[in-house]
Order: sequence, then structure tokens, then C-alpha cells
Amino acid sequence: MYFYVYVLRSEVDGKLYTGYTADLRKRLESHNNGEVKSTKARRPLVLVYFEGCLNQQDATHREQYLKTTYGKRYLKNRLKNYFTG
Repeated sequence: MYFYVYVLRSEVDGKLYTGYTADLRKRLESHNNGEVKSTKARRPLVLVYFEGCLNQQDATHREQYLKTTYGKRYLKNRLKNYFTG
């Protein structure tokens, strides 16, 4: 089983949401259907980035890193063309 770390961007406020899941399509659908409390008011959400991990522990560590200042800086650089294009 694989796990995915993902980043969503709200089309309402432009803010990013980072999470992890074993089923990326189903989780994105849950977010956009309003089933996730933390993103319910920020719909619609667009998947802007994801990474695959071989186990849950690696995915949770990567998720936590991407939520730090350094992780946000990494995402900003990684998605530079997305945010400026």
C-alpha cells in the first residue's frame, strides 16, 4: 500500500492545505464534498502537489515537514511556476 502527501489550494482564499492519505482521489473528493471540517468553508479545492511514500510513517513525517517554515519555502520554490504563471 502506498501513501500520498498532498497539498490543496483553496479557490476561495488561495491558502494551502497539506495532508496525507492512502487514497488520493477519494480524499480530494471528500474535501470538495465538504466532509472535511478544516476545509469545508474553503471549497472548491484544487490539488496542486502530491508525493508518494512507501509507508504511512514516511508520509506523516513528510506532511509535518511541509507544514514547517522550511517546508512551506520548499513548496513555494517547487511550485514557483504555478504561483507566478
